[in-house]
Amino acid sequence: MQDRAGVAVLVCDPDGPPIATEGDALDLIGAAFLGATVVAVPATRLDPGFFTLGTRFAGEVMQKFVNYRLRLAIVGDISAHLDRSGALRALVAESNRHDQVWFVPDLAALDARLRATA
Repeated sequence: MQDRAGVAVLVCDPDGPPIATEGDALDLIGAAFLGATVVAVPATRLDPGFFTLGTRFAGEVMQKFVNYRLRLAIVGDISAHLDRSGALRALVAESNRHDQVWFVPDLAALDARLRATA
């Protein structure tokens, strides 16, 4: 748990276990209930299926966070995934226009988003 721009953020370890199932996402949500309002997940921890929208995994994970009223930040370089999928580019652009799920390149960018929404 970290205070980032005055917000309690559960910053997940980049070396932690992969997030490959809805259950893995629910584990993060459970951990966030210790006081976080935002969960920052390194993009490298997400199963590659997350970035293939046809699997529906991204939508399922994102919806879980919305249902539990937690913000989700995917942190890291996802440019290789974006290069392969126009649908993913559209999802990222739409998500970043709102306040629930963000795709940011690094924690400094997350801090800037948090300060802008305070």
